[in-house]
Amino acid sequence: MTRKVRLSVLSVIFAVILVLPIFSEETENPFNMGMSLVIGTQSFAENGETVTYQKLSFNPDISFGKIGLGLDVTLHYNFTGGENANEFAIRTADWVPDNPVTFSKILGLYLPLIRYVRYGVKGDSIYAKLGSIDDFTLGNGFIMGNYSNTLLLPEKKIFGLSFDLDGSLFNFPLVGFESVVGNLAMFDVIGSRLYVRPFVFTDIPIAKNLQVGATFAADTNVYAQSPDLDPDTSVQEGVIAFGTDFRLPLLSNPAVSLATFGDVASLAGKSVGGMLGFGGKLISFLTYGAQLRILGKNFIPDYFDSSYDLFRTVKYELVNSGNEIPAYVGWFASIGTSFLDDSIVFNIGIDGPFGEVVAGDTDNMMNYPHLTGIFEVKNNILQGFSFDASYDKKLIKTWSDLVSPEDAVIKAQLNYETGPAMISFVYRIKYVPDAAADSNPWEITSGLESSIQLF
Repeated sequence: MTRKVRLSVLSVIFAVILVLPIFSEETENPFNMGMSLVIGTQSFAENGETVTYQKLSFNPDISFGKIGLGLDVTLHYNFTGGENANEFAIRTADWVPDNPVTFSKILGLYLPLIRYVRYGVKGDSIYAKLGSIDDFTLGNGFIMGNYSNTLLLPEKKIFGLSFDLDGSLFNFPLVGFESVVGNLAMFDVIGSRLYVRPFVFTDIPIAKNLQVGATFAADTNVYAQSPDLDPDTSVQEGVIAFGTDFRLPLLSNPAVSLATFGDVASLAGKSVGGMLGFGGKLISFLTYGAQLRILGKNFIPDYFDSSYDLFRTVKYELVNSGNEIPAYVGWFASIGTSFLDDSIVFNIGIDGPFGEVVAGDTDNMMNYPHLTGIFEVKNNILQGFSFDASYDKKLIKTWSDLVSPEDAVIKAQLNYETGPAMISFVYRIKYVPDAAADSNPWEITSGLESSIQLF
């Protein structure tokens, strides 16, 4: 994509966000502005070693009604030794693009200074967010589910876009769409879904809530984040997925809800897979879900998942290698809880095949279950303490593998807040499957930081 095209796309996106209030309902929320100062330490994986820097970050937040803007101006520095023990050194990777300098590298470096620009919240008739995307899902998630562009933090910040529009905003609830761009500097991971409610204007009790959609998702350069390749000079390889889906709510009340859903999708135009499932909520706080998956040769469900940026080359090579992944039948199940107005949230999902997919291949992630989980506790429960953690684990061969960091992405943050001050301990461990042969495949970053809300 040329520089002019990218600039045009970015201009249109910001223009849309600026005019959104014209079409929205009036809001009584006043203008708000806040500023926090964060002081702490941060470790980075650099040249096969872990390097620790001091951290100083300014995080202004500005909001007016449904419009919000957050900035993240962070300085990583340390005092070096040698003849002058007080020599001040700044982490140049935060401010100077690698050679050769290109337009996409400049965008990739400086766009993330904008932490987010948003309008509304997910689920509103109109919603837009630019910046970090943590859990984007298209439709039922069979092609793209819980996709995140934050996996490469803190070494690399990525600036993305999610934008949803439902026709109910214009009193025309027949149609709507969802969209995502994982990285606006490169336009590599992209996706969109157009959906219709064909019976919404009828009086048929259940059918009027039926939603039918068509999804398209692609990665235009699967090697964009590979540690040993320059995405601007290396050969670019891409993958495309597309499909149709439906979702039909059967029960909807505060105590019990139930919906049935299904997908048929194609990966790279070469393989096909399908899914039927159901899910909902019981007793107002217990969530549940189950799926039966019938998958053709070389089809990988939930291809763009929460750990995609780490496993994108592995998945691509599985699909395009000479060794075919045989057709198989698989399953997915999830269960979770939400207490006290989402003050405590726990959710776990696991998927896998019925039996062995590729006989004798103990390194093939398609042969074994894959687990994802989140746990959150807000600060109104533990008197100022809050906690959130996520866990994504592939290749679960034995019970002991559930707690092994290999092929896993683990994030955790513990906060203590008192008045305007907050102390946070941040921990991340990532297994990088395509790391260089002479480097450690585990990237561990941790840090202790304190933040002060200035106003």
